[in-house]
Amino acid sequence: MAEPTFDDRDGWIWLDGKFTPWRDAKAHVLTHALHYASAVFEGERAYGGQIYKSTQHAERLRRSARMLDFEAPFSAAEIDAAKAQTLQKNGLVDAYVRPIAWRGSEMMGVSAQKNKIHLAIAVWDWPSYFDPAQRMKGVRLDIADYRRPDPATAPALAKAAGLYMICTISKHRAERKGYADAMMLDWQGRVAECTGANIFFVKDGVLHTPIADGFLDGITRQTVIELAKRRGIEVAERRILPQELSSFSECFITGTAAEVTPVGEIATHKYAPGALTAALIADYAAEVTPKSKAA
Repeated sequence: MAEPTFDDRDGWIWLDGKFTPWRDAKAHVLTHALHYASAVFEGERAYGGQIYKSTQHAERLRRSARMLDFEAPFSAAEIDAAKAQTLQKNGLVDAYVRPIAWRGSEMMGVSAQKNKIHLAIAVWDWPSYFDPAQRMKGVRLDIADYRRPDPATAPALAKAAGLYMICTISKHRAERKGYADAMMLDWQGRVAECTGANIFFVKDGVLHTPIADGFLDGITRQTVIELAKRRGIEVAERRILPQELSSFSECFITGTAAEVTPVGEIATHKYAPGALTAALIADYAAEVTPKSKAA
C-alpha cells in the first residue's frame, strides 16, 4: 500500500496557536514564502515521547527568523509547549517534528513588511533517513556541483527554506547516479557538508570536521563533538580540502534525520566504518534515549 501524501493524512497540525485538522492546514497560493522563500524551519526528533534538545531548536528557529528580518510570533517556551502538545495530540512517541515559520499573503512583492508571520508544527512517524541495509555498510556520496553560498551573499547560518533549493537539486542528481546523497563544497572549494547533514572524518584516531561558519552548525553536529570529547577523542574543527579525502580512514554524517550515519564512499574515495564511528553511533543512541527508559 502506498504511503499517504503529506497533504492527505489523518492527524492534527498546530497552526498559529490552535490545532487544525491535518488536511485543512493550508496556505494561500500567493503566500510570500512560496514566491520569495521567506520561511525558516527546524527538523527535530522525539524519542520515547521527549523531543531531543527541543529548546535549542526553538531558539534556533527564532534566530533564523531574525536573520530573514522577521520575528517568530511565539516565544521559545511557547514553541516548546506547542511541540509537546502536537506530539501528544497525534499519539506519537517516536517521531519527526517539523516547526516552520513564514510570511503570509497580505503583501505580494519583494517587500512584505506588513505580512502576518505564521507558525506551524507538524509531527509524523519517520524512520531512518537512509535505507537500513545500506546505512550499516556506509552510504555512498557523490560530490555536488553546487556549492554552499558565501555568507556575504546569503544568510548562510539560518535554517532557511531558500538555502535548500540547491540541496534538493544536488540530492536528486546524486540519487539518479545511484548515490544516497551528495557532499557539498563551500564557496571557496573546501569541504562543507551534505545536502541535509554535517560531515566528519577520522584520521589516526582524530575526528576532523569542517568549521561551520558558512553553513549550518547542526545541533546533532554539536552533540557528536561533545560526545567525542567525553571519550577523550581529539576533535579538529578546521578547513578540509577535497584533495585530503583519500587520507581519511572513516567518515560519517550527522543530522536530526540522518542521526549518525557511516559513509562508505565519496565519489572515488573509499572508507570503512570502524570503531570510532561505531562508538559514536552507540553514544548518540544512548544520548537521545530518555533517561527514564535507559535506566
